[in-house]
Amino acid sequence: MNFTVNKEWLVKHLENNEVKIVDCRFELGKPNEGEQQYETSHIPGAFYFDLEKQLSSPVAKHGGRHPLPDIEQFRSEIENAGIDHTKKVVAYDSGEGQFASRFWWLLTYIGHEYVYVLNEGFKGWIEAGYPTSKDVPKAEAATFEVNLREEMLASYEDVREIVRKKRKSPVLVDSRDEARYIGEVEPIDRVPGHIPGAINKFWAEGMEKGSFKDQREQQKRFAELDREEPIIVYCGSGVTATPNYMALKMAGYQNVKLYAGSYSDWVSYEENPVVKGKETK
Repeated sequence: MNFTVNKEWLVKHLENNEVKIVDCRFELGKPNEGEQQYETSHIPGAFYFDLEKQLSSPVAKHGGRHPLPDIEQFRSEIENAGIDHTKKVVAYDSGEGQFASRFWWLLTYIGHEYVYVLNEGFKGWIEAGYPTSKDVPKAEAATFEVNLREEMLASYEDVREIVRKKRKSPVLVDSRDEARYIGEVEPIDRVPGHIPGAINKFWAEGMEKGSFKDQREQQKRFAELDREEPIIVYCGSGVTATPNYMALKMAGYQNVKLYAGSYSDWVSYEENPVVKGKETK
């Protein structure tokens, strides 16, 4: 299964109506920045999907900083972009990878089979001198039948049970940078540290110059993990864990789930324990 496409492939398919393009650019802390960038310049034919407006639902007491969107609303949004089960869908962001990966995960989760992340993102597209546009494409009519892949999602209760019983399986993988994982710093969440028992695999180490590393490199990153063992990935709010989810699938791991609420959901329950320092499997 392919998870990404390169810019050379996409530029050849710009006029192909069977290929739909989604712009997912976003800047944490500047919630209007991505849409403004889109309005200034985007890949021709791309529809804009905002992390907080279309790829998340409103924040509540629990559920994390970027709860999953209402599925019916998300379905309506992708139908307006002309996306049905037959279309190939390419998502891109500025080149970081995490916002396009969030879209990839969501569209895959609701049952689409042909969704890809554009390696190098918009930055690579611009550097190649490829065409851009300010035109916003008109909404299209499409029908998408939701078929949730529930095996892709881990609930708060799933994670709580693992911690409560001190289970070694599924393996919890924290996708944040090491400083946040060990609790050295915590710029956003209520308390520093990580979910007890989790190991650390920083999501950005699966990327190089805006592209996902190849299968062999991803396999090296996760070499200590048994491919038959179930794995649950999380991050701060369920966004940067999605590149790690993709990386694990690239490496051949089949039983991978996303804890969408992630650490921000975990620490929204004051009774939940956290751990500082490193852990090994």
